[in-house]
Amino acid sequence: MRIVESVPIGEFVEVLDRRLWCLPSGTSRPAVVFLPGAGSFGLDFFLVHKRVSARTTSLLYDRAGTGWSADVNLPRSTDSVTDELRALLQVLGIPKPYLLVGHSLGGAYAQRFAQRFPDEVAGLLLLDPLHEDWDDYQPEHLKIAPVAPAEDAQLPDLPPQILDQLQTILRQAMNGFPDDVREAAVARHATPDRIPTGFREGLNVLAVLDDLRTGGQRPNVPVTILSATGIDSQQLMFTTEDQLREQIHGSERLYDALTAQLPRSEHRTITDASHATLPMVRPDAVADAAFDLMDRIGLKRT
Repeated sequence: MRIVESVPIGEFVEVLDRRLWCLPSGTSRPAVVFLPGAGSFGLDFFLVHKRVSARTTSLLYDRAGTGWSADVNLPRSTDSVTDELRALLQVLGIPKPYLLVGHSLGGAYAQRFAQRFPDEVAGLLLLDPLHEDWDDYQPEHLKIAPVAPAEDAQLPDLPPQILDQLQTILRQAMNGFPDDVREAAVARHATPDRIPTGFREGLNVLAVLDDLRTGGQRPNVPVTILSATGIDSQQLMFTTEDQLREQIHGSERLYDALTAQLPRSEHRTITDASHATLPMVRPDAVADAAFDLMDRIGLKRT
């Protein structure tokens, strides 16, 4: 059952006894499906979606517990997230196989979907993805394993000035968005129930990495890794530029190593966007990478 609601755009769909927000647009195959990172929403990819939906089917959505979708307890297992996405695609009647675009934690979910349902994936576009080999390429003080929080950890209260800065940064990153979409997304990001979403989603990061490590091979499909090496003021609110540079250096080495191992893969570096802002400020780079993958899959541009 579909329920049309006007805030902000898109529709709500009943999936596995909960309401998920989604925005399906366009026609043709393969469908491009966007999996946001921790704390991100489907609408963060709005400008990419507009470009992609002009050429093929494109789907934005908020997984449960994020964006405008129904609340659930966080964190969630990779199987829960990927089962939910598969059910949503079936409810919407979007035919497989899919080109999955996964950002950060969403990149881990995209890889897990590919492990579990290999015949349903035509290609992977991974934006600064989380990967099980992450710690192998980071200095000791930036590894995930030693500092991963317990699943019952609580996000400390953020002072109002921090929240104001976050909204300002989001508005700047979404400068090219339609006014109503931008303001709706910024406001939703800043609501008390959504501010801690990214923190909560990442509380089981070690279990996510274990699932990828033990979950079997990924299908032999074209893969593009898009990484962002810029630094934004939001990142500098929580760490130093030197540490960010170290982390970026390590992740670039990881992505080069991964694509060197895969015969149908490539790594592209975007220097004028940051990890969080990549889909917002460089929608052209993300869309172009998706179109190139579509060409390699066999769907020619129109």
